[in-house]
Amino acid sequence: MFELAQLRCFVEVARELHFGRAAQRLNMTQPPLSRQIQMLERELKASLFERTSRSVVLTPAGRVFLVEAKAILERSEEAAKIVRDAAKTARGQLKIGIVAATTYSLLPGIVVRAREVLPHVDLAFEELTSIEQPEALSFSRIDVGIARPITCPDGINSRCIMRGGFSLALPLDHPLARRRRPTLEQLHGERFIMYSEGGRYMRDLLLAAFKMSSVRPLYVQHMAQAQAILSLVSTGLGIGVVPEETRNACFDNVVFRPIKLGPSIAAEFHALWRPANRNPALSPFLDLIEPP
Repeated sequence: MFELAQLRCFVEVARELHFGRAAQRLNMTQPPLSRQIQMLERELKASLFERTSRSVVLTPAGRVFLVEAKAILERSEEAAKIVRDAAKTARGQLKIGIVAATTYSLLPGIVVRAREVLPHVDLAFEELTSIEQPEALSFSRIDVGIARPITCPDGINSRCIMRGGFSLALPLDHPLARRRRPTLEQLHGERFIMYSEGGRYMRDLLLAAFKMSSVRPLYVQHMAQAQAILSLVSTGLGIGVVPEETRNACFDNVVFRPIKLGPSIAAEFHALWRPANRNPALSPFLDLIEPP
C-alpha cells in the first residue's frame, strides 16, 4: 500500500512538473524523490508522469490520481488536527499511582506539562510501591502507574519513560568527597547504607554491580527509600548510592558525586497501564509522558 510520504512527493511533482524544483520544496535530493515516485507507480501499477529530457507531464492516470491524492492528504491532516484537539480538550480525572522516587524531578515535570497540555484533566495521585501498582491497575484503583521496572502480568503494558544515572552520596568530610568522579571499586570496604527489600529494584542493581566488580562494602544499615538513606548519610553513618535525580533532595552535610555502576546500567521509570482502560484522558497522558 502506498504511503503518505509518497503522496506528498507525487503532489509536489505534479504541482511543479519538475523533479528538481519539487525536490527543493520537499528539502530532499532528486534521486530519492524519483525513487518515491517509482515505488508509487509500481504500487498503483500505472504511470503517473510522462518524462522526457525537456518536460514532465501528468498522464491521464496521473491527473485522476492527483485529485484523490490531494483528498487523502487533506483528510489525513484533518484527522491529525482532530486528534490534537481531542488531546487538548480531554476532560475528566486520571488516577495515577506513583513511587516516592518520582517526586524528586519526574513528577514535577509531568505536572507542569499536564497543566499546559491537558488543562481540563484532573490528576489524582496515589503513592504505591512498584509491586502494588499492577494490582491497583487490575482493580481500576488507578488508571496509570509510574514505577520502577517490574514483570507485569497479562493485560498490563509497560514502557520506559525515563532513564537516569546514579550518584554517590557522601558525608561532607568523607575522603571520596574530594574526588570528582569516584569509581565503584573505591567503595570496597566502605561503610555503606544499602537498600532493603522494600527498595528491591535499587538493591538488585547495586548487588549485581558490586558482584561484577568484586566490590564488598560494609553494610551498616538497610533502608527502603533514598530519602532515608540520604538522611543517614548526612549523620556520617556511611555512604550510599542513589538515583541521580535525588540530588534535588536538600540535606546538610551531604555531597553528591556521579558514579557508574556499569556500561549499560541505568535507573529507569516505567509507565504501566491497561490497554483495555477506556478513560479518554489515558492516551493523551501517555503521549504527554513519552520520553523526548
